[in-house]
Amino acid sequence: MLVKIVIVLGLFAVITALGFALYYMMNDKGERKRTATALAIRVSISIGIILFLVISNYLGWIRPHGIYG
Repeated sequence: MLVKIVIVLGLFAVITALGFALYYMMNDKGERKRTATALAIRVSISIGIILFLVISNYLGWIRPHGIYG
């Protein structure tokens, strides 16, 4: 259950970072680097989620299944 919470929180953080990037893109008009920073944070969080999934699978915390279960 804890793994699912971590994944959902990570996905929420990715969506939040995208929202910040959109906001900064609309309001900064290219004057600052905040849009690029927000997108870099999004990529970092996404890589972290993927690594967490791989490690969770390796340690047996999650169990992958096919389409037909």
